[in-house]
Amino acid sequence: MKGIFFCILVFVSLSCFSQSETKAQQLATAAITLTAQQVTYDPSYFSMDYPNGDVPANKGVCTDVVIRAYRDLEVDLQELVHQDMKAHFDKYPNLWGLKSTDTNIDHRRVPNLMVFLKRKGTEKPISDHPKDYLPGDIVCWSLGGGKTHIGVVSDEKTTDLKRYKIVHNIGAGQVLEDVLFDYKIIGHYVY
Repeated sequence: MKGIFFCILVFVSLSCFSQSETKAQQLATAAITLTAQQVTYDPSYFSMDYPNGDVPANKGVCTDVVIRAYRDLEVDLQELVHQDMKAHFDKYPNLWGLKSTDTNIDHRRVPNLMVFLKRKGTEKPISDHPKDYLPGDIVCWSLGGGKTHIGVVSDEKTTDLKRYKIVHNIGAGQVLEDVLFDYKIIGHYVY
């Protein structure tokens, strides 16, 4: 009986590992799919539906890459970030002088996504080793001057095969590029 229980436990453990690996792979694939869409970088404030609201499909910023990739996995970061901010407003940065949540913009701000991912996902170590950044990971950078950036680690390797490319939008639309170490990494998560 102990042998059967052990086999079932091992099978369940392997199944759980495969499911989380699949979710990461799905996120990486969803992010790459976004690069086929023509998107103009537009940091404007947009009013949108809630839940499942989005800016116009032909517009977006770096956070919209992450939001849209997760939405392809039926994960609505707009709703999830809003609900967590509403319940724990004091845990989120007060960089914009807000007194309450705003379903139109809260999830589109990198510092808010960093807090959410740290609270609800897994914060991974920041390193200068490419092997530590896997498909489906979320990476955040400081661009200097208080500006932040976010992207999704894809499953496509660089031409030298040393690291994975990143799907992000830093001004040229939703693109796949070798930019992992181009900026100072300030956050590394899996969700």
